[in-house]
This record gives sequence, C-alpha cells and structure tokens, in this order.
Amino acid sequence: MAITEEARRNHEELFPGRVSTLQVTDPELFDYFNNFAFDEVLRHGSLDTRTRLMVQLASMIASQALSEYRVTLGAALTVGVTPIEIKEIVYQAVPYVGMAKVLDFIHATNEILTENGVELPLPGQSTTTAEDRAEKGLAVQKAIIGAEVIEKMYASAPADEMHFQRYLSANCFGDHVTRTGITVPMRELLTFSMLVSLGGCEPQVKGHVSANMNVGNDRAILLDVVTQLLPYIGYPRTLNALRVINEV
Repeated sequence: MAITEEARRNHEELFPGRVSTLQVTDPELFDYFNNFAFDEVLRHGSLDTRTRLMVQLASMIASQALSEYRVTLGAALTVGVTPIEIKEIVYQAVPYVGMAKVLDFIHATNEILTENGVELPLPGQSTTTAEDRAEKGLAVQKAIIGAEVIEKMYASAPADEMHFQRYLSANCFGDHVTRTGITVPMRELLTFSMLVSLGGCEPQVKGHVSANMNVGNDRAILLDVVTQLLPYIGYPRTLNALRVINEV
C-alpha cells in the first residue's frame, strides 16, 4: 500500500521536510496509518486545522503520549496555534489529568517554545485572586454546567465530602477555567478530549457533553472531535465516547 497524495500533502503541511523513523523501519504501518489519519479521517467533519491539533494535543497529554505530543506541538506552531494557546492547553490539563502526569508535558512545552524563540514566562492569563477565586469559579461553573445542577451537587454532598465541591468551584473552575488565552467553548472541547482519552471517566464525559452543549458545541462538533482523536486513542475509547454522546 502506497501513501496517498492527499495524505502526503496533509502530512507535509504539518511536518514540512520531516522524515519519520517509522517510514524507514515500518513502511507498511507508516503508509496505512498516514492514509487513515491524514486522508480518510480528515475527510470527515469541519474542524479547522488549529482546532484539530489543539484537541489532539489535549488528548495526548491525557494519554501520556509525550513523544507524539512533542511532534504534534511543532506542527501546531507551524499552523499558527499561539504559544499562549499551547500553554493554556497544558494548564487546562492539570485539574483533569493531574500535575503528576502533566509535569513532563510542561517541561517539554517550555523546551520546544524556547527552541522556537519564544521568551518565557508568557504574559499571565489569570483573572482571579486568592480572595475571589471561589466566587468567580462558582459563577462560571454554574454558567457552564447549569446553576440547578451545581446547587444540587452542593445540597446532596455529605458533610465530609463538601470540600471536594469547594475545590471544584475554586480550583478547577476558579483557578483554571476563568483564565483568558482561549475561549470557554474551546476549554470545554479540550476537557472533553482529555476525559475521553483518559478512559474510565464516562460519568465525567457525560457531564461535559452537556457542558459543551451549553456553551454552543453541538453534537456535530463533538463527533468531529472524536473522529479526529480516533487514530490516537483507538476504537474502545472512541466507541465509549460515542455511547455517552448518544445517551446525552
């Protein structure tokens, strides 16, 4: 099987002049994977290239795919994803994937940005303070998830678990989601991509399918995202994501 001209063109757009080691050592796999990921899959849906790469980067962090992340990050810079957008993808991963798993991606991101002439640290994007993070976080949480849902979560939480609800509002939403640099709808797509890619998070995926709908990301967009993640996360997690989308 030879690589198609469309796959070759799309691959070259993202990785100009790059020769993959797989092309030398595993040419059959290289050809049919690239025909699938860079031709067949790209024929479906309407995600622009920047959005596609952003959700794939988020997915790769959740999947702990550091090598593929490094390569894709270079492609993202090539097509115009900004350093601030890239940093916000990594920061958004912290509350969902955990700092222990994200730390290596922060260092890799800093290394690649520096190699590309980006001066660090980047301008800050935080909009909250220690004093108002809980209040602002709760407000944006209610706006995204729904006030009735959040109030019910607080009302039904046992006393010895209430701190988790407060952490969600102040830390997950107050520290992270209130940041600038990328939009709330994009943050929800990134979160959806991470949860789908982590696996075993179907209840949380279900909540963030609804949240995506609330911020304007409809079923078609979510299906487009899952389609573009498929080559990198495999069929089981893809089919689980489809089941949850259909349930919602």
